[in-house]
Amino acid sequence: MKRGPVGRLVDLLGSGAVQVLMVLLGLFWLVPTLGLLIVSLRDEKVNAAEGWWTVFTQPAQLTLDAYSSLLATGFTASFWNTVLITVPTTILVIGIAAMAAYAFAWMEFPGRDLLFLIVVGLLIVPIQIALIPIASLYGGLGIFGSIPGVVLFHVAFGLPFAIFLLRNFFVGIPSSLLEAARMDGAPEWKIFARVVFPLGKPAIASLGIFQFLWVWNDMLIALVFADTDAQPMTKALQSEMRQFGTNVDILAPGAFLSLLIPLVLFFAFQRYFVQGMMAGSVK
Repeated sequence: MKRGPVGRLVDLLGSGAVQVLMVLLGLFWLVPTLGLLIVSLRDEKVNAAEGWWTVFTQPAQLTLDAYSSLLATGFTASFWNTVLITVPTTILVIGIAAMAAYAFAWMEFPGRDLLFLIVVGLLIVPIQIALIPIASLYGGLGIFGSIPGVVLFHVAFGLPFAIFLLRNFFVGIPSSLLEAARMDGAPEWKIFARVVFPLGKPAIASLGIFQFLWVWNDMLIALVFADTDAQPMTKALQSEMRQFGTNVDILAPGAFLSLLIPLVLFFAFQRYFVQGMMAGSVK
């Protein structure tokens, strides 16, 4: 049987030579991360005088002094602010979007299609046009500059994409499973919790990774809505750069710490991420 172009591509990607090449490309993309780590572990004068690759012949250059200097600047508070912004935002977006996506996919109610079209339309609304109105609203509510205000903004603008993604995944779940549960007398909330949510784990995990990375690396919303006491790491690093210019002994370890958590998260959940991407491609 003659294989099509897709089948031949799969065979090619499965060959040993291509796999070795992909591993080499992956290692090549990790070189900047390795360089950032080494720069953060060397003295500022050494970094100014030599390239980071010289550490392989002079390992005595490595030191933790830069991280001690970073902690002395109060960067720890910014790290926890980032956690307090990112984790609640991710949980709220996943929880609200999953329930809304189930309703749009499997529940009949008046105006369902119109509401879903409105949600899809919100995907094209630029964040920038909402900054001034929401800043004014936050000022009236007394939450401008606070962590809850930043969380609410991220949740509001994260929901349209999350609902769109999960709804399209939930639609692909066999209807016979839901009908069987309804015939057994299960209410909608139990069908969602016991059937739809477990089957949607790959898509939910993929969404969680995307949402976490978007909020963790956000700069614009932090600059506008977070004051000094609530600033995340991105804003703290930006203020250090503006204040000290080339203060590498602060910027390098701070940048690496801000990069470390997303890397750990991605590698910890990469199996679910790949499953979600493959499921989406099949559907």
